[in-house]
Amino acid sequence: MAQQQETVLAFRELTRRFGGVVALNKFDMELTNGQILGLIGPNGSGKTTSFNVLTGIYEANGGSIEFLGQDITSWPAQKVYEAGVARTFQRSRLCLELSIFDNIMIGNHKRLDQGLLFNIFKRKALREQIRENHEEARKLLKIFDPALADKMFDPVGSLRMIDRRRIEICRALISHPRLLLLDEPSAGMTHEETRELMDDILEVREMIDGLSIILVEHEMGMIERVTDKCIVLNFGQKICEGAYRDVASDKLVQEAYLGGE
Repeated sequence: MAQQQETVLAFRELTRRFGGVVALNKFDMELTNGQILGLIGPNGSGKTTSFNVLTGIYEANGGSIEFLGQDITSWPAQKVYEAGVARTFQRSRLCLELSIFDNIMIGNHKRLDQGLLFNIFKRKALREQIRENHEEARKLLKIFDPALADKMFDPVGSLRMIDRRRIEICRALISHPRLLLLDEPSAGMTHEETRELMDDILEVREMIDGLSIILVEHEMGMIERVTDKCIVLNFGQKICEGAYRDVASDKLVQEAYLGGE
């Protein structure tokens, strides 16, 4: 799908330290509208740290973050979410006892009227809001697996791993983000499930106009297939950027991450 090349996200010399350890060292990055960027590197290279700084969990010690033309470097997590950034995590953050619908709605609180007076006295409007959100959740689930849309009130704990990941991604997408951050979505999956998830990510990009995605992943087959470009981090520094084929053949990358001879 052709996309206007608007810059959605830019890191400028982004730095994060933990005491004497430099987790991100003047990291520069740009992401354009509709692009899927793969962020790869060894464990501890700064990939998840970059997500945590971007989403306001950690403060930056230097540099800047621009999102849709705004400097969001010092914004708290809630404000970043409200601006249009949503994410998943390495470890599942689902409430296993709750239903699929309830878990998805956790990601939609910025668009729900949660006022006490509304919920007590405007019951008709509340029912309509629930109906609309139920329908929207069903539409998202159908992108991944139509069968999931018929299990809206089943507990998430009864689902297989790939379906739990799908619920987590739907929970992020329900808030209508412009930027989706996926942190090792294939973790714990079989090769077949990973292949299915690749198809899902590409389908989401096609179905949701203007959505940009950053993918942190150790499964190189997924990175190769779904990303438009890659950035490689090592010890918090960017050591390579480009298409997967070029990155994978880079000597520094092979030595640092891909097992060069």
